[in-house]
Amino acid sequence: MDKVRIGIVGTGYIGNVHGSIYSRDERAEVSALFDIISERAERAAKTIGGKVCSSQEELLENCDAVLVTAPNRTHKEIALAAIAAGKHVFCEKPFSIGIEDAAELRDAANASKGVFQVGHNRRYAPVYATLKKLLSEDSAHSAHVKMNRGELKNPVWTGDVNVTGGFLYETTIHLFDMMRFQFGEIEELVAYGSQHEYPELDEFSIILKFKSGFHCTFASSSDASWHFPFERIEVFCHHRTIMTEEMERLFDSRGMDANFETLSFHMTEKEEKWGYVQEDKAFIDSILSGEPPPVTADDGFKSVELVESVYEAIRSGKRIRFA
Repeated sequence: MDKVRIGIVGTGYIGNVHGSIYSRDERAEVSALFDIISERAERAAKTIGGKVCSSQEELLENCDAVLVTAPNRTHKEIALAAIAAGKHVFCEKPFSIGIEDAAELRDAANASKGVFQVGHNRRYAPVYATLKKLLSEDSAHSAHVKMNRGELKNPVWTGDVNVTGGFLYETTIHLFDMMRFQFGEIEELVAYGSQHEYPELDEFSIILKFKSGFHCTFASSSDASWHFPFERIEVFCHHRTIMTEEMERLFDSRGMDANFETLSFHMTEKEEKWGYVQEDKAFIDSILSGEPPPVTADDGFKSVELVESVYEAIRSGKRIRFA
């Protein structure tokens, strides 16, 4: 195959991040762009290249692979159209909104002959890849996870449930996927939520039990201030704590004293530190090799299933069990 021709639907911030990475990949070419605001696509074309298309249909005629980087609620429709056109698909998180739409997209993706990869970038971030390696060498007992935002005002759409699908879809879903990646499949959860600053549930406390017996607490707030770190995982092992601070640092404290090792990634370029370079490389690798991508449609579906299960646990006041 010659260069993989990349079409990008949605040329906002994240579309430009991926486009910039692919413009530097000798195996790929940014060939087509589409955005409902054509001026935004034209601005992107000046920096990442590509033909500005007047419709999604025109874009599909000018690419081999589609990046779905439009607003959350549009993901299913765009991805299904790309699958139907026989394209490879990279779909940013969230995979879809709602369990029924997620199941429909999962089934279509799994039935397609092309590669379908979901954009859970944090799996590739060096800090979380390092945590995964350390946990493979030790026996972890439990963890505490948090993922907060300081506000849902900037950009303004982050507070619009009609765009995001809900707070958990916009922010917290990242670490829902990360928990499965690090700790395995979840067996059951209980959840509590409340509403304070925004016209939706915006504060969450969750307790999760995993099929391995591992257990975890998870806190997520929409208005916690921008106190660093906004996201953190603390894992507790035998006389050992491993703690992350966003994508910046990892602390590893072992034994009975107060000594600990610090691994810092702050000098790594952001696109690599946050895993975007690695996930984009993985997408092209899968297209060229025919191997399954590291983050599949099934993974995307399960992250949506977790979000919906938390909302259902809060609505019903019941414990949610997974098959």
